[in-house]
Amino acid sequence: MTSPTRQGFILTRHWRDTGHGTDVEFWLATDEGPRRVVITAQQSVAFAKASQQADIEGVARRVASVDIRPLPLKTFAQDPVLGLYTRSHRQMILLEKRLRDRGIPLYEADIRPPERYMMERFITAAVSVEGGVEEGDAVLDPRLRPVADYRPSLRVVSLDIETSAEGDLYSLALEGCGQRQVVMLGEPGPHDVAPDDFDLEYVADPAQIIHRLNAWFVEHDPDAIIGWSLVQFDLRILQAHADKYGIPLLLGRGAQAIEWRGHSRREGFLFAPMAGRLVIDGIEAVRSAQWSFSSYSLENVAQTMLGEGKSIDDPYHRMAEIERRFHEDKVALARYNLKDCELVTRIFAKAKLFEFMLERAHVTGLQADHFGGSIAAFDHQYLPRMHREGYVAPNVGDIAEKAFPGGFVMNSRPGLYDSVLVLDFKSLYPSIIRTFLVDPVGLAEGGLDTSATAAVPGVHGRFFSRTRHCLPAIVTQLWDRRDEAKRQGNQAQSQSLKLLMNSFVGVLGAPNCRFFDPELVSAVTLRGHDVMRHTRERVEAEGYEVIYGDTDSIFIWLKQRRSEAEASAIADHLVARINAWWREHLSDTLGLTSQLEIEFDTHYQRFFMPTIRGSELGSKKRYAGLVVSEDGAEEVVYRGLETVRSDWTPLAQKFQQALYLLIFKEQPYADFIREYTRSLLAGEFDDLLVYRKRLRGKLADYQSNTPPQVRAARLADEYNARRQRPRQYQNGGWISYVMTRNGPEPLEARESRIDYEHYLTSQLQPIADAILGPLGDSFANLTTAQISLFQA
Repeated sequence: MTSPTRQGFILTRHWRDTGHGTDVEFWLATDEGPRRVVITAQQSVAFAKASQQADIEGVARRVASVDIRPLPLKTFAQDPVLGLYTRSHRQMILLEKRLRDRGIPLYEADIRPPERYMMERFITAAVSVEGGVEEGDAVLDPRLRPVADYRPSLRVVSLDIETSAEGDLYSLALEGCGQRQVVMLGEPGPHDVAPDDFDLEYVADPAQIIHRLNAWFVEHDPDAIIGWSLVQFDLRILQAHADKYGIPLLLGRGAQAIEWRGHSRREGFLFAPMAGRLVIDGIEAVRSAQWSFSSYSLENVAQTMLGEGKSIDDPYHRMAEIERRFHEDKVALARYNLKDCELVTRIFAKAKLFEFMLERAHVTGLQADHFGGSIAAFDHQYLPRMHREGYVAPNVGDIAEKAFPGGFVMNSRPGLYDSVLVLDFKSLYPSIIRTFLVDPVGLAEGGLDTSATAAVPGVHGRFFSRTRHCLPAIVTQLWDRRDEAKRQGNQAQSQSLKLLMNSFVGVLGAPNCRFFDPELVSAVTLRGHDVMRHTRERVEAEGYEVIYGDTDSIFIWLKQRRSEAEASAIADHLVARINAWWREHLSDTLGLTSQLEIEFDTHYQRFFMPTIRGSELGSKKRYAGLVVSEDGAEEVVYRGLETVRSDWTPLAQKFQQALYLLIFKEQPYADFIREYTRSLLAGEFDDLLVYRKRLRGKLADYQSNTPPQVRAARLADEYNARRQRPRQYQNGGWISYVMTRNGPEPLEARESRIDYEHYLTSQLQPIADAILGPLGDSFANLTTAQISLFQA
């Protein structure tokens, strides 16, 4: 029976070799529910130099069903290529290996069948499914076309488990698809009262929890599973118990098992792809959506975003309390288990993570639950356009690694200023790609005719074609789509498009990208240097001074205090003059249409640029400024300073915030500094003295260098071991500690007196002296006598 036309959103993609070729399988979310689409009998294709045809044919004879055809394509080195087609993808994998052993490269052999099918049809995620044959639960061989606007309403379940300290499974909670359910090991206690706000089921052994989970997924059929450390903890524990009891864990659609695989570069890190279901870890999701937290624990993220956390938030008593509830109050444990699910669901809703992930998938072509992947997203955009320009992609490693210049950072002029404007180039690197036609294909073509009418000069004597290129058009398309998304108020799509565009230069500079080329990156970054230098000249020609510049932003001192209206008018004037100059300059000198656009970003009524500590040189990427909004509200903005750095104490951060505000508003500050110092020495700020730092490696790995956080972590774990608690820090994590007369000591095991002198000299004094210096004052000048009196 012919299938009706419908729209869908690709959730997952898979491939398998069969006797008639490779089948590509897509699971779609549609308005009518999940749908499986199978494209049958696909061939795999790769490319090789035509000059090596005889050797290739000799190897191919030992690999069944290799079809070799001449194609109107070439490499970047202008070598004509052949197309090599195999019936199965595993044959292609085998062919690539055997040719590589003979020193014969195959190009694009690593592209999996689903991605090849999608990218060559310009499909990212949303599709129309036209025609095809209904066969069982699948639609066979329909035509898939990309569509712009379809987004599904997903059925989502939040999953969480509770275990003993040894990893024994106690309970499983599921919240979503209209259900709130906990499966608990054991029997209800004599005083347990069945809850009336969720379903609680008791089972006799952990094997039954696995059975109940499998059945729940068949019955309620979610499109996506979410959780916190979902793959690395919950699903791993569930899989281990399923294996232990010989029960298949069948969480994929069609009762398929999890397709576990390891990370190529992160030891011990696993992925858990499932047929037809997105698997989304909340930690990875919030990071991908550009949310930043001092800690990504569920407790901290929930408290920060929702103002609410877990009912047991002390890591040292958590396991003891879970054990107590399991043995004495199973309903309370079930409620705690379900609460974690609810917090994750609410975080996803508050941060609009599904909106972001669906838009990101639609923009990039990556699966919605795949995070990172900038290189794969670039390939998805670039390869099909490159093929239509007559080229095949190089292989990773074809160009040797070497250094290339980064973004331009001007030397700063340290000091305390009135009225500083910040002008910012809108998406500078993508604008340079569009303006100067920076492109891999363009670089290959540019060397064929270097005349001024055919090519644009790059750097180091290289050229880019004026007519044959792909990346400028890709950026322009993404740019226009972003402008439209902003007009429509689609923040998730706008953010996704911006992140993709801004990733391109980094991708071209990544050695594990097939298009890696330092000349391409240099053509962007060095143009950026040129743009910033010329822009500085334009500003200074207008009678103002540039005190700092960073990659795409320029900081302009207006030389006297200006009102908001005056500063805005000056900014508008500078923006118009600079943009006009670039249009005229590029048209006159290179015959190019400028896509460079500088904008007014911020007016700081008061602005402070510090020196490098211990030096008279101005710092970089570190400053603070007072901003006044339209309604008169005042805010101090910090970049790179102690207030926004997690490795400084709350004592220092609160001190900096209060002191800078007083100085920016030109109010007396001496009494504040003296009183803050007195309160510190009197022990009134002891709760603000905590350092919280991350252990980035295993404790055992720290040998020659033992920073304070490592010393504190070792003391903490020795303390834990003496009390028969689990060691918390052996494999990394976050440690909280204070500095004492005997050095760093963890909060949970502090025995010595606080070293207040450390906090004075290492926390307060550097912050104060940085901004008091331009005022001709110092921390010691204000506090020495007071400290001596206190110590006496």
